[in-house]
Amino acid sequence: MQLPLLGSLLLALAPACTFRGERPDVRPAASFEPVSELDRSIWVIHQDRAGHHWFGSDGRGVYRFDGASLTRLTRASGLCNDRIRAIQEDAEGNLYFATCDGVSKFDGRSLVTLEVSAADAPGAGWKLAPDDLWFSVGQDTGAVLRYDGERLHRLAMPSTPLGEEFLAEHPRAQYPNMKYSPYDVYTVYRDRQGNLWFGTSSLGACRYDGRSFEWIHERDLGFDLGNRSFGVRAIAEDREGKYWLTHTRYRYAVDPSGAALQSRGGLRYTQEPGLPHGAERGEEDYSYVMSMLRDEAGDLWMATYGAGVWRFDGERLTHFPVEVEGVPITVFSIYRDRLGVLWLGTHEHGVCRFDGGKFEKVSF
Repeated sequence: MQLPLLGSLLLALAPACTFRGERPDVRPAASFEPVSELDRSIWVIHQDRAGHHWFGSDGRGVYRFDGASLTRLTRASGLCNDRIRAIQEDAEGNLYFATCDGVSKFDGRSLVTLEVSAADAPGAGWKLAPDDLWFSVGQDTGAVLRYDGERLHRLAMPSTPLGEEFLAEHPRAQYPNMKYSPYDVYTVYRDRQGNLWFGTSSLGACRYDGRSFEWIHERDLGFDLGNRSFGVRAIAEDREGKYWLTHTRYRYAVDPSGAALQSRGGLRYTQEPGLPHGAERGEEDYSYVMSMLRDEAGDLWMATYGAGVWRFDGERLTHFPVEVEGVPITVFSIYRDRLGVLWLGTHEHGVCRFDGGKFEKVSF
């Protein structure tokens, strides 16, 4: 199988690991290691309720900045893996570090690797509750994890005709280097109605409302054929309740009344114009977005892999280049902390912070 250049690069940057944490692993009090700087590759950022900032790296554990000092947790401290893919916090203030080998829970003192239930039968284990935490499992798994406070459920994504067609057309015996599943989940997003959205590697976006699974299939997303392997890596709901799914040429109105509806994947929606495609105007191509969020004013912030950050306020589009010493850098994620400050996790330059006018590299 021959992938386009951009798709090949992004698959290489995907979590190339297999989830293995199948038993509990309770460890003593976690020991923070003092460090002088962040790792170059920071995938995710989180600010906890105490105001501490956490930075998840791609191979050197998770860093904490408490306002005065920078420290780090690693496998030696009790993490199940040093490649951090997500950081979440529950209602009690416990932190969860999703890694390539499982999920480590930190209660402020010690780390424990959550026990994973045996793979649930198809359809079993799926439940929608407001306080559950959801995690991607990793590349070539086709599954997600749901933590209900007691058990970590490993749930296979529901099969679709498009997914089964893909697997039939790409048997592993013929494509041994294709180390991913079309059902792999890149991102999990909870909308304002409480529904969950899963962005997949090759099948588009799946919405789960607690009863059924409905899709906007990749073939309906309007992706360029040259970037079909990009996948749905970012999902956001704008101030009007319309959904943006990585590709910004269109947005999607779900179940609108009195309009022509599309429902090939089961989800009833209309496709509306999104933002102009940058390449068509001779500008940077911001059409494919790695990470996206809506701020407190309702503006959408879209972080691209290599073309900076774009803000859309519903009418105007503003571009914020992300550069170090005048050279554009690549970005993994965008995050808004409890004070409304925007942060970027980058591929090779640690983290950047928005000062109200531009994103600048941060040193601690």
